[in-house]
Amino acid sequence: MREIQLRDAKANLSAVVDEAMEGKPSVITRHGKREAVVLSYEEWERLSHVPSFGRLLMAAPLAAVDGPERNPSPARTADF
Repeated sequence: MREIQLRDAKANLSAVVDEAMEGKPSVITRHGKREAVVLSYEEWERLSHVPSFGRLLMAAPLAAVDGPERNPSPARTADF
């Protein structure tokens, strides 16, 4: 991913956007510090709709036999 200074990005905004649409995002820097990223809208949508880990597990095609066997022994007793 290329880095481009803010003033250069302003001067060449059309080219920066065209590159982002071709799959080449750019990091915009200001005073040497990374401030923003220009990427295609399609890529932004893909990244912003990442499902949570819980939803991924719920959607997994797993059966009951896919998990580990349960230990049939009784739970241990605790002495207080």
